Amino acid sequence: MTDTDNAAGMSDRLADLREHKGLAMDGPDPRATERQHDKGKLTARERIDLLLDKGSFTEVEPLRRHRATGFGLEDRRPYTDGVVTGWGTVEGRTVFVYAHDFRIFGGALGEAHAEKIHKIMDLALAAGAPLVSLNDGAGARIQEGVSALAGYGGIFRRNTRSSGVIPQISVMLGPCAGGAAYSPALTDFVFAVRDIAQMFVTGPDVVAAVTGERVSHNGLGGAEVHGMRSGVAHFVYDDEETCLDEVRHLLSLLPSNNRELPPAVPVEEPEERRDDTLLELVPAQGSRSYDIRGVIEAIVDGGDFMEVHAGWAANLVCALGRLGGEVVGIVANQPAVLAGVLDNDASEKGARFVQFCDAFSIPLVTLVDVPGFLPGVDQEHQGIIRRGAKLLYAYCNATVPRISVVLRKAYGGAYIVMDSRSIGADLALAWPTNEIAVMGAEAAASVIFRREIAAAERPDELRRSRIEEYRAALAHPYHAAERGLVDDVIDPRDTRSVLIRSLAMLRGKDAEPARRKHGNPPQ
Repeated sequence: MTDTDNAAGMSDRLADLREHKGLAMDGPDPRATERQHDKGKLTARERIDLLLDKGSFTEVEPLRRHRATGFGLEDRRPYTDGVVTGWGTVEGRTVFVYAHDFRIFGGALGEAHAEKIHKIMDLALAAGAPLVSLNDGAGARIQEGVSALAGYGGIFRRNTRSSGVIPQISVMLGPCAGGAAYSPALTDFVFAVRDIAQMFVTGPDVVAAVTGERVSHNGLGGAEVHGMRSGVAHFVYDDEETCLDEVRHLLSLLPSNNRELPPAVPVEEPEERRDDTLLELVPAQGSRSYDIRGVIEAIVDGGDFMEVHAGWAANLVCALGRLGGEVVGIVANQPAVLAGVLDNDASEKGARFVQFCDAFSIPLVTLVDVPGFLPGVDQEHQGIIRRGAKLLYAYCNATVPRISVVLRKAYGGAYIVMDSRSIGADLALAWPTNEIAVMGAEAAASVIFRREIAAAERPDELRRSRIEEYRAALAHPYHAAERGLVDDVIDPRDTRSVLIRSLAMLRGKDAEPARRKHGNPPQ
């Protein structure tokens, strides 16, 4: 064979390769792309292009096809088998991704489809890089039977193995039904787009058949439902472009794996910056409400932070931001909602966030203004003891740098749970408006002096006197500091600078976790 013949042969092979790759890129039916766009949805590859840095995507197994037979499957063997997998970069850092292609088998998972996902999950874990799943699939491929179910089992096992090792992010961009819904639930963060994302274990038809209840797909498991009621979705957005841009922003705040620190950035503003608005933002009177997000904005770099679960359990704010260029996790009671009490949902929300930050070396700053746990029969019957203990366990178990700041009220068991000095906070600070006590002075006086007040000729006058007596003895701003339970009482305007210096001091913290296989947290 001459060199000319060899070149011609290679040219033919390359032309054949381009044809096959073209089929993999375009999909088997141009009309399927039109139908996807008609639903207001992007294709899998369009989504990947928005997520990753331009031109950085490297695809894995684009020519994979299923080998199933029966029910006509042997005549339908499109390339990719309905899922696009690979890796690329976000702001120059490696990120692995897989995206269901609804144009092919409705994005349903079969054996080959699952094996592609397994491979990319294994690569992400081996490389120590985040994994993002773009979900838009109809669940298990019924025609492949139990093989499809086994494929889901392999995904769940890998989700669990990667938990706390690499960040895992699920983006809901279409239906996710049945067992498929459990994979996003096992990941660290779930994003959802209104009107097009749905998640449920049993669909509306099954619900109607079993219970007689009629409900729409969005009413059962739409983005709003999971963002505001179930707590399954951490972030909800109106369109795919904004959603994927926010995924990029979240990745910029996270380390690639649990062996690295979160990425730091240069700071343009001085750490000594003081903010006089804090003096007016937080009322000295404990009964008056305010929005804690204004405090967070005044403290963090550039006033920029990313709130997690903003629509669910809003009486507790969890957010990621930066102080002095370093990423921190912020947990704060929200007096503007339910007076900032802790309840079942807020406890679970906070516990999950604290555990995530601890797993990925993100220091914790806790802003405390809590009147207690929410009383009520429903709360007790729904497990406030067990569920409140989740937040307590998460804080006690955390080994990252931990700083708490008491702004105003800090009463009873809720004060202890909100990362008090007694459960391991490295530094406990307070503003001069703090009131740390078993309960509020009014309630305490009513209990301690109940009989005396009842027998008094002027009970209201005596009650006011006893309240001031209790406050002066046990609930004044310096009581906890005098006993070493608060390290310093600080000027609110200095909060930012004190936190930055304290976190810098704690950066090298070395807290060896207990030697055990794992703990047994309350469930």
